[in-house]
Formats: sequence, C-alpha cells, structure tokens
Amino acid sequence: MDVGRDPLAAAEMVRISGQRGVPVTVINGQPVVGFDRARLDQLLSQRRGPRLGAAVADAAAMAAKGRSSLTSGAYIGKVMPGGAAARAGLQPGDVIISLANQRIADAAELEKVLAMLRPGQAVPLTFVRGGELRDSIITL
Repeated sequence: MDVGRDPLAAAEMVRISGQRGVPVTVINGQPVVGFDRARLDQLLSQRRGPRLGAAVADAAAMAAKGRSSLTSGAYIGKVMPGGAAARAGLQPGDVIISLANQRIADAAELEKVLAMLRPGQAVPLTFVRGGELRDSIITL
C-alpha cells in the first residue's frame, strides 16, 4: 500500500496501527510500528505459505532512486541462494510484473498473490531484465 498516494490505504494504516507518520509494516495481520527488527524477524519466521526467497521493493520506489526504469512491478533487490527465486533464474535488478497469471503492480501485490499459492506449486512468472521481457516457471 502506498499511504502517501492512497487515502484509503492511509485510513487503513491508522485503523490497524493508530499511527500516521512512522513506517508501519503488516505481516500476517500484525502491525509493526517503526523499524522493530526483532518483531519483524519474529513475524516473518512465522509466515505461512510459500516463500519467494528474495528481497523485494516497489519498482516505482526504485525508479525514483534511478535503479529501475519501470514504475510498476516488484523489484528484486537480493536473491537467496537455493530459494525459489534463484531456481527460477531471478537476479537482483529484475522486476516481476506477473506471477501465477496475476498482474503485479508492487511488492504488496506480489505478497498478496504469494499468499494465495501453495508451497510446492509451480506457477508462471513474467519479469523484466535489462528492458527485456522474460518468462519462467517458479516452484514455490
């Protein structure tokens, strides 16, 4: 959610966390206010469902920093060796634009789609690398 651009997302953040001006991350329905590394690690370790095996960010944010030419999609920052992303051929700098035939607008959208999938499921993946559209199958 981009609370800076979406008033409904901003209202949802305030409803969930009671906060307006600090980073709020929601994992498994649990809000984390600010950068609480221990709480983030705890919630992420409890996350259910398939894992991508990559650190992602909004492509739009990375475009604003000059790291991507795309303003839509999920930007791959780091790929964990041996994880699903690495097995599918993803590399840092790639931008996922579709997963399981669902359009991916940003990192939050990627998480929503991942949450609907099952561990071990093989699904189509479309990403952009160096301006070139690429297709792969990813087994989560």
